[in-house]
Amino acid sequence: MAMRGLSDYVDESVPVHADIGRGHPMVIFSDHRFCAGKSLAVHEMPSPHMHSQIELNFLLEGAMTYWFNGRVLDVSAGRFVLFWGMIPHQVIRVEPDTRFVCFYVPISVFLGLPALSNLRGAIFRGGVIEALEIRPFDRDIFLRWREELLTGDPQLETIVRDEMTARVRRLDREGWQDLRADAPLALADVRAGAERMLPIEKMTRFIGENGRSKISVDDVARASGLHPNYAMHLFRRAVGMSIKEAITRHRLDAAQSLLIATDQAIAAIAFDCGFASLSSFYAAFAKRFVASPAQFRRALGHPVA
Repeated sequence: MAMRGLSDYVDESVPVHADIGRGHPMVIFSDHRFCAGKSLAVHEMPSPHMHSQIELNFLLEGAMTYWFNGRVLDVSAGRFVLFWGMIPHQVIRVEPDTRFVCFYVPISVFLGLPALSNLRGAIFRGGVIEALEIRPFDRDIFLRWREELLTGDPQLETIVRDEMTARVRRLDREGWQDLRADAPLALADVRAGAERMLPIEKMTRFIGENGRSKISVDDVARASGLHPNYAMHLFRRAVGMSIKEAITRHRLDAAQSLLIATDQAIAAIAFDCGFASLSSFYAAFAKRFVASPAQFRRALGHPVA
């Protein structure tokens, strides 16, 4: 039997969301891998959405306008921005022929960079971070990263991850700004869906910032100022999974990324990502990715420890 590649290990636990429809204000993407957007074209979105990764955008041509959690942000050609996808966002206007390179990066890549603590904190507080220094070769590098990620080659993915991590470190060194600071508030009709999202955003942000620690459903509910029973009902209705499932999913996102990007022992990864036991980690990982952590790592050509 042929060895499976990294792109074969997709999430098999896509939540069923009874309320998702054309008018629903929120979509949680089920794919939490390190990946590139398949299309360069930018399109307006019918509603705000969320996803677990850090999103990186490099605008090649044209201009676009983001609605970002109640603020309106304009991004033009040649600019590089990044933000946490768990903050509700939506492309609301696009100039003709606008194109960009879009990457989705697991949050563990950022959690593993203590030198970027200020940047990391700004991202998880809902910032839209723009690089102040853009080099002439950035455009070609972003396009090359996209091409290499779309091949599905696990070795190329590791190289791109390392190079992209270095680019983010350089961004932190050379300077960045939070575009929200001068962004105007959105019109009331655009903000309407966001008001319903606010408790969900507080809960997902709390999970994102603290999910690798020992947290409970009550802790998450408390972060939103809601009674646990109501918080659980609201979260499941909006996100399509329970708070407990979301915590586990976050921990698995972090663990999967560490299995790819480091040679850290599997047991150490399990406990570092918040699992109480190695057996519970193995069971959760196999259920979601249809492979054990050891099989997943072996498919990448990494030593299993």
